[in-house]
Amino acid sequence: MRLWERLWMGITIALMVLATLAVFVYAPREAKMGDVQRIFYFHISTAWSGFLAFAVALVGSIAYLRSRARRWDQLSHAAVEVGLVLLTMAIITGSLWARPVWNTWWTWDPRLTTTTITWVVYLAYLLLRNAVENPETRSRFAAVYAIVAFVTVPITYLSARLLRTIHPIVLGPSVSSEAQGQFGLTPRMVHTMVLSLVAWTLLFSVLLWMRYRIQRAQETLEEMEAMAEPS
Repeated sequence: MRLWERLWMGITIALMVLATLAVFVYAPREAKMGDVQRIFYFHISTAWSGFLAFAVALVGSIAYLRSRARRWDQLSHAAVEVGLVLLTMAIITGSLWARPVWNTWWTWDPRLTTTTITWVVYLAYLLLRNAVENPETRSRFAAVYAIVAFVTVPITYLSARLLRTIHPIVLGPSVSSEAQGQFGLTPRMVHTMVLSLVAWTLLFSVLLWMRYRIQRAQETLEEMEAMAEPS
């Protein structure tokens, strides 16, 4: 591992530890929801990082269609895999937060519904890749699919702002007045949220880099095995 990679991972680990301490020690107890509100910092950070991963997949897919360079396809593939893990964590933390606030683990609210659709759409991306054997065809289809699939991300973001929803909107306006679990951010909450977002963004970048390198190594090995097979 190169020096800059060790520094990168070290800074990421340090910020993750600081962010976790800030969530449980520095951030104040929310007046209405109590300590359960602390899940918010993990929920918003994993959701943000997951959607950022899909944005990286979008950029990588566009770059692949323009250049046909394999590294862009590998980056997009890695980004979707990491993004799905992060979005799964966002859905799980959202359910844990919803249970004491909404008195249910799940409700088909516009935000939750569109998030689930996004998750399913990107899961289908991986299934599509596994279904196509020809590498060039697979990469091309996957790139087009990832570009179209990204439409679900802004739809998910806007769903709680343009539709009636019980999902709390902490930042920005919303047309709904029925949000359950709505709360205002104190200065310490804002500090903790920003630190969490930065830490999880760095964690995403580390995971993406590691998964990208594995993707490249796997494809190189597959190419070597294919060349070694007798014709």
